[in-house]
Amino acid sequence: MIKKIITLFIIGRKLALSEVLSIVSKVHKIPLSIKIFFSLLGLFGKKNFNQDLDEEERLCKSLESMGVTFIKLGQFLATRPDIIGEKLSDQLQTLQDKVPAFSKDIALDEISKGVGKDNFEDFINISHPIAAASIAQVHKAQIKDNGILKEVAIKVLRPDIKKVFNQEIEALMLLAYIVESLIKKTKRLKLVEVVFLLKEITNHEMDLRFEAAAANEFAENTKNDSGFFVPKIYWNYTSEKVLTLDWIDGVSIREKDLINDKNIDVKNIASNIIQHFLRHAVRDGFFHADMHQGNLFINESGQIVPIDFGIMGRIDKLNRRYLAEILFGFIQRDYKKVAEVHLVAGLVPNNVNVDELAQALRSIGEPIFGQTVKDISGGKLLKQLFDVTEKFNMQTQPQLLMLQKTMVVVEGVARKLNPNTNIWTTSKPVLENWLKETKDPMITINETIKNTSEVIKRLPEFPEIMDKANQALTYLASGQIPQNSNSYTALNTKKIEMIAFRNQSIIGLLVLVIFGLLVF
Repeated sequence: MIKKIITLFIIGRKLALSEVLSIVSKVHKIPLSIKIFFSLLGLFGKKNFNQDLDEEERLCKSLESMGVTFIKLGQFLATRPDIIGEKLSDQLQTLQDKVPAFSKDIALDEISKGVGKDNFEDFINISHPIAAASIAQVHKAQIKDNGILKEVAIKVLRPDIKKVFNQEIEALMLLAYIVESLIKKTKRLKLVEVVFLLKEITNHEMDLRFEAAAANEFAENTKNDSGFFVPKIYWNYTSEKVLTLDWIDGVSIREKDLINDKNIDVKNIASNIIQHFLRHAVRDGFFHADMHQGNLFINESGQIVPIDFGIMGRIDKLNRRYLAEILFGFIQRDYKKVAEVHLVAGLVPNNVNVDELAQALRSIGEPIFGQTVKDISGGKLLKQLFDVTEKFNMQTQPQLLMLQKTMVVVEGVARKLNPNTNIWTTSKPVLENWLKETKDPMITINETIKNTSEVIKRLPEFPEIMDKANQALTYLASGQIPQNSNSYTALNTKKIEMIAFRNQSIIGLLVLVIFGLLVF
């Protein structure tokens, strides 16, 4: 108990001394009792904020300074504009988790334990850390693959990171529970569930075998895609704490001038990024859900090379069809058809007036039709979609919400490369070709519209089969945990534990606050 309370006190004090609460208060009004509580925790502490920085930078630096748990929390909340607001969500998308690297000697020991001594001896010239983040860091090395010397990247988890993270997240969950218990208005934010889902997602990210599996599947799906390359996974040198894959000699996609210097058509790259993303989503139902600039490179062959496969998205077969029809309907400006597809797909209740829904969809499509990417606000577009969702009681599909969010990121990457990229013109051939190739009376939207009974039989309640990572991400996007899931049971068990612990914790925390006031 004492250990938990101490950890809780430390986390509370970090929050009190940070810029986070003042910035969040501009989005959501913070109750006076909470302000007083954290003011007490922050007494005699040093608040070192650079007021010359803009609000976005101050927020991100505050979270970065508080360590891995808060970095991951910030990244997590960036995907939930429905909870924290569009503006704050945009701010958190810039959050970076770059931290000092741990020593090469420690890394070598972790790699050896992870892959086994025999396999470890196959590595040649393991470098000092090339890049370091909150959970893992990367080293460059060489191995012999079928007699050929290959350059590889070795991703290795920080020692004891899982233990440290879980200790902090348990305390943060308890803090969330105390806030919810004391301030009833905060219950609608589902603070405990948010922290619990963060715990599940991050723990999954800390098993590098899942990331390796995602990269391997992605590579299989895209092996014939011209201009796109996924690094190879070396399974004999991969474990829970170590991931080994091809080293990429290339240029970061944020280095526009360097790409131009290599005589690579930047405009073509911008279009290809959008097309590849849509192709993976509608064709494969499996897409990279974290395609920001830091995760994309251009290799010597001019191919787009993604890295970091910790966050991937899935869309089931039928919803892929619905998605393609909806997007293509927008491109064709056939809003009536788009509205009908929404009804057939079960995205809106069957008593919704089709013409009214079509009118609402027109209000979204027409302002952006024919405009260049630079003239389209992804945040504004998302806000309009959320407004339509609310008005027509639309049941947001979690996987589609993730895809929408990723589309905004991909759009932003394309914008930086070529401000004149037209996302609709670029998207049209991918969607049109896929719809033609998959034309089948059994699955065509036109047939299902004519045969409602068949549609009802075939409507999925959730995506078909997902691994734990995507299951967790689905729950993240939906903002809730299904009651028939193991996660729901685990969450309830955790809540029972916290109820039993609450009174003791509050008393203990108050004692520690008093102690902190005297000592600090």
